[in-house]
Amino acid sequence: MANRPYHHGNLRAALLAEAERTLREQGSEQLSLRELARQVGVSHGAPRRHFADRQALLDALAQTGFARLGDQLRAALDAVGDDYEARFRATATAYVRFATRDAALLELMFAGKNREQSGTLHAAADRAFSAILELIQQGQQAGLLQPGEPDRTGLLLFATMQGIATLVTAGIVDSGQLDGLVADAVAQFIHGPTVAA
Repeated sequence: MANRPYHHGNLRAALLAEAERTLREQGSEQLSLRELARQVGVSHGAPRRHFADRQALLDALAQTGFARLGDQLRAALDAVGDDYEARFRATATAYVRFATRDAALLELMFAGKNREQSGTLHAAADRAFSAILELIQQGQQAGLLQPGEPDRTGLLLFATMQGIATLVTAGIVDSGQLDGLVADAVAQFIHGPTVAA
């Protein structure tokens, strides 16, 4: 236990990291404050200094998930040039990669958002998806996407990307097809269906 570097300054981060590992490997049912304390090598009461109960831990885990998703979407957007379709595709791909790599975390994030009353997770989700919403608004203003309510277009895009992610995580579609499917979906959003000659 002496060689475990979990002290007062980073206990919260260590607990969240261990909770995410447990979530990924065993599911949310296996998450408990007592077990996390044992895994990081602190007393069983130590986590309560950071999380009042198990639900507070789950909400914090969801909130950090939304923050990381938002960072990844922004990074993908910023990593490409000014070409709108490339920006759209990079952002959509970043979402699908997150959704396939962290499917259990994403499920927890959305379950918490739907359950949570105070609005903290709603605000975190709004921040995470703001990059996509802004991209949709830019595309509509430039005449590159169909006009309409940006939130509704965003919901349709989300359903499409989540559908691709679900097919990949369920093993129905090989993960090697992910980039191509996202590119095709984005092309459909921007250009519409191609008409056979």
